[in-house]
Amino acid sequence: MNISKMMNTDDVVIHVKEMLEKACPPITEECCIYRVPQLIRQLNKEAYTPKVVSIGPYHHNSLHLQNMERHKVMYLKSFLERTNTSMESWIHYIASKEPKIRHCYSDALQFTPNNLVEIICVDSGFILELFWTTKYGTDDMYLSTPWFGNTIFSDLLLLENQLPFFVLDDLFCLSMANFGNNDIPPFILITFKYFRFLNKSNLSPNLITTCHHFTDLSRTFHLYGRKQTTRTNQWPHIPSVTKLSEAGIKFAITESKCLLNLSFSRRVLKIPKFRLDDDTEELFRNMVVLEQFHYPDEGYITEYALVLQYLVNTGKDVDILVKDGIVENLLGDSDAAAERTKRLCRNIVLSDFSSDYVSLWQQLDASYKSRRLKLKSTLRRDYCKGPWQTAATIAAIFLLCLSLVQTVCSILQTK
Repeated sequence: MNISKMMNTDDVVIHVKEMLEKACPPITEECCIYRVPQLIRQLNKEAYTPKVVSIGPYHHNSLHLQNMERHKVMYLKSFLERTNTSMESWIHYIASKEPKIRHCYSDALQFTPNNLVEIICVDSGFILELFWTTKYGTDDMYLSTPWFGNTIFSDLLLLENQLPFFVLDDLFCLSMANFGNNDIPPFILITFKYFRFLNKSNLSPNLITTCHHFTDLSRTFHLYGRKQTTRTNQWPHIPSVTKLSEAGIKFAITESKCLLNLSFSRRVLKIPKFRLDDDTEELFRNMVVLEQFHYPDEGYITEYALVLQYLVNTGKDVDILVKDGIVENLLGDSDAAAERTKRLCRNIVLSDFSSDYVSLWQQLDASYKSRRLKLKSTLRRDYCKGPWQTAATIAAIFLLCLSLVQTVCSILQTK
């Protein structure tokens, strides 16, 4: 039987054309909001999934987030009324930017232009009113409760749960023009106010040149104050905290507010203080995935997370860093904290490293491998843990020396 003769070529042509029409648009330079690949997502699905509020198109139809839709509409209405802004002006602006907004997302969006405009409009109104009420006070006792406030804060930092920042900024400016109050600060200042707890290095809003979305802003906060360095394809060898401690390496807190600034001198590894809590893994995972796709040649957060992964292998490693005041472990269980730290960079690709990190770890590795230092450290650890043990060790050595002298004298006398 000749299968090719039985095939209806016209049907094949129609089917292929339909496939081409539904094909994903090419990724452009405007793309900055990415779907987390399944290989990475499967390690911790909760770290990439919003818990109470969907922002943008990716999680818009999630059933567990539908309860917030009416609250988002209420927030939109409140902001438009507060600023005397017409809904038509917002719709007209968003519709004019709809193709550009669509290109900001890596996946092909299964929404019509009208549906996408509606999603962007409602979610933008919710964020602007949320930020406004955070700065100027709110009467919403439901969403302002600590649990909702903290959970919404975390949801707004997820990579898949983002709106392009330029949309929020433009809509805010459009509304403020109608509001007629010159005392209202720019939207970037209000954004800094909302995310102030992430701005540990006191980055000034005036220094922000590019902000794609809130996940990107979080990364910028963490990078501010980082030592400028070149990239190298060398890979550092990093022993664990326990092994370094056994070799006599000490740990101390560095004065730098930037988490990425580690240093090593005089057998002391200085590490900025950092907190391990329920949100730490989620925050770093989303910044790492952003770097994987948007900053593949500038994976500074990724390499820092990888350094932590190498340093912390067991609960004992965590205990040492907690004892030295470097880690604030709010998870309680040291083994759980170690496990979360270890898996930050699984299934992640990093092609190069900062040369400062490589140089630092080369010095550290040289000290770690020093036999004299290891012997000295072993003696201190096993025989000089406290003043009494030190005294006993010295006495034992003294008695051993006396016994040796007595033995030698006895041998000489027999001769």
